[in-house]
Amino acid sequence: MDSSSWARIFLLSLAFTASCFATEVTYDAHSLIINGERRIIFSGAIHYPRSTVEMWPGIIQKAKDGGLDTIESYIFWDRHEPVRREYNFLENLDFIKFFKLIQEAGLYAILRIGPYVCAEWNYGGFPLWLHSMPGIELRTDNPIYKNEMQIFTTKIVNMAKEAKLFASQGGPIILAQIENEYGDIMTGYGDAGKTYIKWCAEMALAQNIGVPWIMCQQQKKKDTMHGKGSFKVNQLLEQKELTFDVSDYLWYMTSVDINDTSIWRNATLCVNTMGHTLDAYVNGRRVGYKFSQTGSNFTYEKQVSLKKGPNIITLLSATVGLANYGAKFDKIKTGIAGGPVHLIGKNNVTIDLSTNLWSYKVGLNGEKRRLYDPQPRIGVSWRSNSSYPIGRPMTWYKADFKAPFGTDPVVVDLQGLGKGHAWVNGHSIGRYWTSRITVTNGCSDTCDYRGKYVSEKCNTNCGNPSQRWYHVPRSFLNNDKNTLVLFEEIGGNPQNISFQTVTTGTICAQVNEGAQLELSCQGGQIISQIQFASFGNPKGKCGSFNKGTWEAANSQSVVEAACIGKTSCGFTVTKEAFGVTVGPMKVDEGVARLAVQATC
Repeated sequence: MDSSSWARIFLLSLAFTASCFATEVTYDAHSLIINGERRIIFSGAIHYPRSTVEMWPGIIQKAKDGGLDTIESYIFWDRHEPVRREYNFLENLDFIKFFKLIQEAGLYAILRIGPYVCAEWNYGGFPLWLHSMPGIELRTDNPIYKNEMQIFTTKIVNMAKEAKLFASQGGPIILAQIENEYGDIMTGYGDAGKTYIKWCAEMALAQNIGVPWIMCQQQKKKDTMHGKGSFKVNQLLEQKELTFDVSDYLWYMTSVDINDTSIWRNATLCVNTMGHTLDAYVNGRRVGYKFSQTGSNFTYEKQVSLKKGPNIITLLSATVGLANYGAKFDKIKTGIAGGPVHLIGKNNVTIDLSTNLWSYKVGLNGEKRRLYDPQPRIGVSWRSNSSYPIGRPMTWYKADFKAPFGTDPVVVDLQGLGKGHAWVNGHSIGRYWTSRITVTNGCSDTCDYRGKYVSEKCNTNCGNPSQRWYHVPRSFLNNDKNTLVLFEEIGGNPQNISFQTVTTGTICAQVNEGAQLELSCQGGQIISQIQFASFGNPKGKCGSFNKGTWEAANSQSVVEAACIGKTSCGFTVTKEAFGVTVGPMKVDEGVARLAVQATC
């Protein structure tokens, strides 16, 4: 979440070992104090697992160039301990290296351990094995959870101490954080929440890190079901308890015997599910697909035709990320947990399948066989020809391509696909859902942010997918052959997929009153930001514009309304255009002028 909303509670750890290179970090009721000097820190978030090791130095430098003096990052428990007591700190999970690079850039750092992180991250950063520990309750006064939290927190702190990362040791970390945004949801836990947050503070202080701690806002384990194999049970189980987040997909399969086909020839399959998407098959034939419009529970209803004798009902439930915020978010169910699942025949004759014998299978065959891995694998062969299926669900695609020339960032345009997952050279570049478009109304060519904030204000991109270009880090790419693999879940057309480079450029213009402003981006890029706009007597030149002694108050909003989201824009610069109605607009330097600097 946005760090600007922090309500910081500082908990000073006084017991630490100083060194001759140590930085003293304290605070009082007014400010943070670093080496005796009161400081306002300008901090920004860079989450190390969201980029590659090769990208870190450049991102950190851009943050510094943008005026930041501090970099903060969460520590992502689910990535570091995906299986209990099995840790991973390699490659882009090497947070020690990340914080050392911050120090090398001459910046401070904030270590946000959490270990709940929110961060728009799956399940708030908790590993799924926590959820299945008998008797556990997350983020409350629960001894099982507190023990696991303390073990992980202590491990991270000890690793940071060994690397001498805390300011008290001469390192860059000036603050550390325990828990996250708990004040927003603490009332949902009652008195146990108050006891828990007090324990968090005491546990953190006992770590003796030598810098202040902060707070931001203020069923039975099934080992054999851990993301592999299949099993049977006479009930409809909750999805994440079975998948452990190793796959988005869980198959539910059962059988029903039909004697009188006149009742069931045109039946309705009705499934109550907790989301997020559901695909159904009857006797191996796909019935149809439906998804939740809100990310919560919904009812799936499709017409089916049953034959005499046994009929196989197969349901594929898929999640699109797991809840990560709110009181007891970990208790939010997914999948067809409890159902019910009904077959409704002629004259509303109903068969309840909820307590049938259900078979379960975690994941897809293609995931198990690692079809996304470009390396040849025994038993895996791809059908290669000039024609390929279009609009067919549950299909894997593979194509080779050459990396775009140069060093500019690379993106792949997935427009035309439906919903699925994409990999480049075996690296996941993310889930996609380009077939789901935003509402077609509510956008306007004019925009004015003034006044009370509402979420619908200044909407853009109406009638388009929320995302169609996906970043492919250069470090993922080879100089010669590269491989793109897609798993298309609901059916799409891959023929228009293309790889492109993105050049973020700056364009400028200075126009006198009465002349025409013209801004244009190259290569089909759009104007994404107006960095500076002033109609009056602005000073400086492109890259260093400054406001003069006077300007029209709405200079920025007028230019934004005319240009944002367009490849080019233009209008005649007049005092009427900027709402200035008094005087001839003369200044010492002559006629008023407009200076603009924009980002493509």
